[in-house]
Amino acid sequence: MNIGASHTPPPVGDPLDRNRFPVDQWRLRETVFNADDLGPTETIFSVGNGYLGMRGNVPEGRESHMHGTFVNGFHETWPIHHAEEAFGFAKVGQTIVNVPDAKVIRLYVDDEPLLLPVADLIDYERTLDFATGVLGRDLVWRTPGGKRVSVRSRRMVSMTQRHLAVMTFEVTLLDDAAPVVISSQILNRQDGEDEYHVRAAAMGEGMDPRRASRFNGRVLQPQFREADGGQMVLGYRCTNSGMTLACGAHHIVETENAHQVRTYAEDDMAKTTVRVQAKPGVPIALTKVVTYHTSRGVPVRELVDRCRRTIDRTVDEGIAKQFDDQRSWFDAYWQRTDVEVGGQPEVQQALRWNLFQLAQASARAEGAGVPAKGVTGSGYGGHYFWDTEVYVMPFLTYTSPRLARNALRFRYQMLDAARRRAGDLTQRGALFPWRTINGEEASAYYAAGTAQYHIDADISYALSKYVAATGDDDFLMREAIDILVETARLWTDLGFWRTNGDGTFHIHGVTGPDEYTAVVNDNLFTNVMARFNLRRAAAAVERLRDTWPEAYRRMVARLDFDESEVGEWRRAAEAMAIPYDERLGIHPQDFHFLDREVWDLSNTPPENRPLLLHYHPLVIYRFQVLKQADVVLALFLQGNQFTPEQKRADFEYYDPITTGDSTLSAVVQSIIAAEVGYHDLALRYFNMALFVDLVDVHGNTTDGVHVASTGGVWSALAFGFGGLRDYDGKMTIDPRLPESWESLTYRITLLGTRVRVDVRQEEVELTVEDGSSASLSVRGKQVIVNAGEPMVVPLADQGPRMSGGPGSSPQVGVRRADGTYITASVPHA
Repeated sequence: MNIGASHTPPPVGDPLDRNRFPVDQWRLRETVFNADDLGPTETIFSVGNGYLGMRGNVPEGRESHMHGTFVNGFHETWPIHHAEEAFGFAKVGQTIVNVPDAKVIRLYVDDEPLLLPVADLIDYERTLDFATGVLGRDLVWRTPGGKRVSVRSRRMVSMTQRHLAVMTFEVTLLDDAAPVVISSQILNRQDGEDEYHVRAAAMGEGMDPRRASRFNGRVLQPQFREADGGQMVLGYRCTNSGMTLACGAHHIVETENAHQVRTYAEDDMAKTTVRVQAKPGVPIALTKVVTYHTSRGVPVRELVDRCRRTIDRTVDEGIAKQFDDQRSWFDAYWQRTDVEVGGQPEVQQALRWNLFQLAQASARAEGAGVPAKGVTGSGYGGHYFWDTEVYVMPFLTYTSPRLARNALRFRYQMLDAARRRAGDLTQRGALFPWRTINGEEASAYYAAGTAQYHIDADISYALSKYVAATGDDDFLMREAIDILVETARLWTDLGFWRTNGDGTFHIHGVTGPDEYTAVVNDNLFTNVMARFNLRRAAAAVERLRDTWPEAYRRMVARLDFDESEVGEWRRAAEAMAIPYDERLGIHPQDFHFLDREVWDLSNTPPENRPLLLHYHPLVIYRFQVLKQADVVLALFLQGNQFTPEQKRADFEYYDPITTGDSTLSAVVQSIIAAEVGYHDLALRYFNMALFVDLVDVHGNTTDGVHVASTGGVWSALAFGFGGLRDYDGKMTIDPRLPESWESLTYRITLLGTRVRVDVRQEEVELTVEDGSSASLSVRGKQVIVNAGEPMVVPLADQGPRMSGGPGSSPQVGVRRADGTYITASVPHA
């Protein structure tokens, strides 16, 4: 199912094929193998821990759309060749590397290979277990010779040892004796090819800017190889980036059958072969302990030693302990993050899959960011965007604060590079890169890349919310304050004053979140978020000065700070130009937005969607048409700066011209639709986001999980239907529970106390699950909930209720201030 060709969300329903994927609230189960959609299923059955990720390729390794094993931040660099160079353009590209593939375990019975597309499968089931973090597959295969073979495999990437993965592969002949061969391999697919010379289907597809760039030369230079007694290690160095890697695998064979084990290694392949004279009913169990270690430049031999230590420790501790530790980790994870939707088992299953992906993208990403695709694919080159701060950080901040701190500290480590980037653009302060892995700007298309200055404010917003929710003043004093000061400096230097009786502060030549409108003046989202950034920086500096004078003095010396800067920030913030059109009663997306004509989405051929793949950017830029929510996102992030009437008017104006071509849009539209009262539409947008990868809504799930969307799903529940808001450190709850839902339960951690919020049609119940007490406001009533004393607040309703949606292009035919009328059309050749 692909609903990406429509700008309106589909009706609420269950879009999954339940004959193939039965409802199971704690697992994603597949009961029928299908080779027609290998790309999407390889993504949705991926396992990872934020550092190491393995796509859901079958162990046999031949049938695939795109084999993939990825280490967060492990990348190659390459020169960006612009058709026409200009000063300050990004010069060096960065792309995540497909590291050597250790997933491969091939099976031969009577010298016949198990190949799923042609195999006679008597039974088949594949499961991704959200409670244990284990990918499993169980099947019974009838060989060409008529022998039944039971094959049971498990794959786990450890949450407790981030360099570790464990695979098990158990074979049992059910009828007759036969020779069995199990071939376990490590393959460098980035540069080489497997022994069958199989080319990934993904390599033959056309241009799509959402995919990773391809390399022209060899990426991984062989540095080390070793094979001895069932253990094998390969080591490499990236040609240009100089990053180093070692991958090791150790094999444990358990069987009462007679068998032999042989191991050898080449530059791009290492192989352990188990040859067995198998008897019926006597199992053959192979355990494969795999480890990856990477570095920005540590010698490969050092990484090899680290691999050996990881393997030795794992074997000494025992394999059972690794699976037990994994289960314990996920027990704790679900205690603090689980969201429950009463009476909606299909929603519950999809919801837990989304939350599971957030764990896999962020849990062990220490020292790195959260890539747009996590570690499930190479989409967007493995880059970090604003996705983390706006869509993933709220989930981490309110459920797993330690993980949130890790992500923010990674941005702090980029600060020097951000200062250099600001200098490239002749600005003071710091400008964080739009897309990057190593901290340097990697976006070759500046109009929709570098021009998105709002990333500075997005990062400042995320760290401000984190500090308020956690009380982590140590982070504020030592690191966050530097980001706040340097980003505030950027805004006051980038903007300028214009005096027409009353002085106003303007920011020109920027691009907002909507990438279908680029390089504009006074983008509303940018200005609103810059205003927040300036105010927050001023308040943080004053708090530092008044509360921690020694930390303040160190900051002054470290940043060459002048106290007069605070006054400059406050003046710019209060005079910030916020576009507003009195005639239409809405906030224009930018100063000239209403001068454009409307793109007639209702008459745009479905085959011409998404627009970015069918129209030149300049064509799109000339119209009122949005790739994703822009003003509407500002209504959410800075909701206390807009009245309820303004929010509704803005939503009604922008919703009909928002294409939804970006997966970042539906969750935000759901949140604001719920707040202003379009409850049916809110549920439809939520449903669209909930299944965006599970049913390949945008046709590019094969490139990896849309991690920002999975974070947005949590936000749509907590902030949208759950009614949670956090403005100026004050937590408020004003629910919007869908009429068809019995209840919604979510959890938030505030200043170390975890509170369970149970929203029902007639009441909200607050319960402290861990910690002492928390203060919140429910529908304007301030309450303090203490441990052991649940608090129930009655609800008169679930907010305003309006059926349907805003309709199609209500602005068409409206008269502008200059007397002209807004028209709608579709560009034609």
